[in-house]
Amino acid sequence: MTDENTQSHPMSRRFRGFLPVVVDVETGGFNPERDALLEIAAVMLTMDEDGRLHRAETHLQQIDPFEGANLEQSALDFTGIDPWNPEREAVPEREGLSEIFRPIRKAVKAHDCKRAVLVGHNATFDHNFVFAAAQRAEINRNPFHPFSTFDTATLAGLAYGHTVLAQACKLAGIPFSSKEAHSAAYDAEKTADLFCGIVNRWLDLGGFPPPFLGKEGEQ
Repeated sequence: MTDENTQSHPMSRRFRGFLPVVVDVETGGFNPERDALLEIAAVMLTMDEDGRLHRAETHLQQIDPFEGANLEQSALDFTGIDPWNPEREAVPEREGLSEIFRPIRKAVKAHDCKRAVLVGHNATFDHNFVFAAAQRAEINRNPFHPFSTFDTATLAGLAYGHTVLAQACKLAGIPFSSKEAHSAAYDAEKTADLFCGIVNRWLDLGGFPPPFLGKEGEQ
């Protein structure tokens, strides 16, 4: 039983009960049904008592191409991933996604949220690959909302006038290395820093909570 005096986590009152989780994927092409998922990173976020977002731990999994997956050479050249390199320590989609989803579900509970919402730079791309892979792997407990996302390309266009991740980070004062880019963990962490920066800047400008809402976000 919940103690009546116990307050819910501030994160649960910020995004309609959703926990934002930053995701980046590296793939063998642009088609989530046909092309391989090769790498996935999830960056957890948390919120302090003042309502400010902070980046937390990063979870990374290397993924084996599913049976019959397409691998576009241009995509491999872009990411620099060799899918058959044993040093990747890649695992099947079901195992890799299960390892990514497990801490997300725990974080949703810890933050008193209802479910996770995927944050990504051009988020539809990452969302489509995650859901296609989860469906292939027959994973029923997908923690992410089935269609809602937060897109930092759109948010950065509003906040900084640029939609390219590297340029948006530079405009936001976030260091960005082109040499480290195009790895799932690095891009996800930079996307997380960008998202936190935009949300916190909006808070500093007095944009949340709206003046007509009460302390718990209720009119």
